[in-house]
Amino acid sequence: MDKNTIIGIILIFTIFVGFSLFNSSRSKKGYNDAVEAAKTEITKGNLERARTEYVNALRFKPNDPVALEELRNLNDKLGIKSDILPADTAAARKIQVQQPALPQPSINPDSSQYGPFAKASVGENDLITLENNKIELKISPKGGRVYSVRLKDYTTHDSLPLILFSGDSTVFGFNFYTQDNRVVRTNNLYFKPVSDEKSYIVTDQPVSTTLRLYAAEDKYIEFKYTLAPDKYSLAFDVTFKNLVGILPSNQTNISLDWRMYLPKQELGRTNEDNYTTIKYKYYQDEVVGLRLRSQKETDTEDITTKLSWLAFQDQFFSSVVITDNFFQSGSVSSTKTLTSDKYLRYFTSELIVPVIPGPESKINLKLYYGPNHISTLRKEGMQLEKLVFLGKNIIGWISRFIIIPVFNWLEKYISSYGIIILILTILIKIVLFPLTYKSYQSTAKMGILKPMVDEIGKKYPKTEDAAKKQQATMDLYKRAGINPMGGCLPMLLQMPILFAMFRFFPVSIELRQEHFLWATDLSTYDSIFSWKATIPILSNIYGNHVSLFTLLMTASSLLTMKMSGSSQGTDQPGMKVMMWMMPIMFMFMFNKFSAGLTYYYFLANMLTWVQNFVMKKFIDPEKVLATLEANKKKPIPKSKWQQRMEAAAKQRGINAPKR
Repeated sequence: MDKNTIIGIILIFTIFVGFSLFNSSRSKKGYNDAVEAAKTEITKGNLERARTEYVNALRFKPNDPVALEELRNLNDKLGIKSDILPADTAAARKIQVQQPALPQPSINPDSSQYGPFAKASVGENDLITLENNKIELKISPKGGRVYSVRLKDYTTHDSLPLILFSGDSTVFGFNFYTQDNRVVRTNNLYFKPVSDEKSYIVTDQPVSTTLRLYAAEDKYIEFKYTLAPDKYSLAFDVTFKNLVGILPSNQTNISLDWRMYLPKQELGRTNEDNYTTIKYKYYQDEVVGLRLRSQKETDTEDITTKLSWLAFQDQFFSSVVITDNFFQSGSVSSTKTLTSDKYLRYFTSELIVPVIPGPESKINLKLYYGPNHISTLRKEGMQLEKLVFLGKNIIGWISRFIIIPVFNWLEKYISSYGIIILILTILIKIVLFPLTYKSYQSTAKMGILKPMVDEIGKKYPKTEDAAKKQQATMDLYKRAGINPMGGCLPMLLQMPILFAMFRFFPVSIELRQEHFLWATDLSTYDSIFSWKATIPILSNIYGNHVSLFTLLMTASSLLTMKMSGSSQGTDQPGMKVMMWMMPIMFMFMFNKFSAGLTYYYFLANMLTWVQNFVMKKFIDPEKVLATLEANKKKPIPKSKWQQRMEAAAKQRGINAPKR
């Protein structure tokens, strides 16, 4: 190991340590700043603002007893329901927020703050069940909203029912001003069901349930939910009936307020967190969203153009609101650090919905609550399948039109996804074999000629002779019939497929909770050993477990690189260190990744090793040297580019350069 390599390794280690210390100091500063700001707001009497600052403090230090105690006191003063406990109790030291309550405006039934809707500030909240064979919805009269969603065909990683959201962890309602300038938030008011029926089961025909928010007997806002059989989506029709005189006459839009604490569903938080985001589709245009893997505590985006739909998405499931017209504009935010490990993000959105003033105004929406399964999403239309991120440009094209169709075809005949991945890997290797063989052939021949290349290096040891050294090396390769780029180009052509597989496996819901060998779930890591202790830096990078498929991937990478290095005759110290360091670095990076992905890379490495072992038999060193000797007395053939340049020079009356 040379001096430069040692310095490089030390610098990498220093960067890791420095980054960890920087994050720690930043968290401490952020916490202190938030607490000081909260104290200042309390002095000024701004309790709502102080509460917000203490929530910000808890993002930097989750479960901090001081912040929790102050937040509880502020909640009591503001009349906000909360599950936060006093910091001086034993329960607070083990706090697990089951359903974090969103900030709700306190409601005084005796006040006239809701104007004509004041009577709806109190009521009964007997939940209504609407279900088919795919989903079970609980609809709450308070807010008239979907209170919870259970996906019947799925469970969490620990075999519990899979609930997309439930209870006070979500807000969904319309906000608007009345003609006398009062703020109405439908999420806080009580709707009355049109029917006394509390349970609806969809079998062979769509079924609807209707709730109304009354201002008077013939003046109301109506929410109608219609669920069809075998669907993850339902129609959500909103009607403003006879509200002339209650709504401003010039009212052309209202605000849809949608907020949610997104629950953790999978075993591997890092993997799940990487694919949790907010996405939206521009009206008659592309699907975009907040940046994946963002390190910001809070991401925000103001959307100034029309939208067709907006989705709160995690690794394998999404909640989507879709309009048959368009949303005029909107804004979204995603908060990363929460006080409970049971939740991934806190999402907020505000969508501006156009309305037509008059005695009756309707808004037709659709709600999708279901898996990020490409064929299922494609049936819903509106390019919902693009919720599944498979890469951009050629990488996404390869995934959508080659890998997924082949994967789905194999799925029809084979039940084991481990076997499907094996066959898929073999098929990819067969298709790429011509490129692989050409690459190996070129690098192997260059390895045979390496002693001669070293002799050229000794002949031109000076720096100023670098051009002569390079020209002599190229001439040697040409005489031996070797294209120096022959080993690189085929490898570059294979890279899009490698990246396509990297994108495909982590988001493939087909692998979710599928067993293979020792892996209990191919969509997350396969742990053969784990520990609870947190090791600084190591736990953040590597995790608190050992993945066997990742170890096998690392060992197979070292084996393959060793063979490739020997075939190329690599003896540079720096190159040898890199050959060993790269697989080790990938071992740390991939330990938290899905077992399906690391299993694929392990198979690909082993098949590459077999291919190289077989191809080595077809490379005859004596034949390469014989070709070189036979071509030594022949003039070096000119490339087509050289020939065209010389022909162009002759046409201009310039003699071609002599060799």
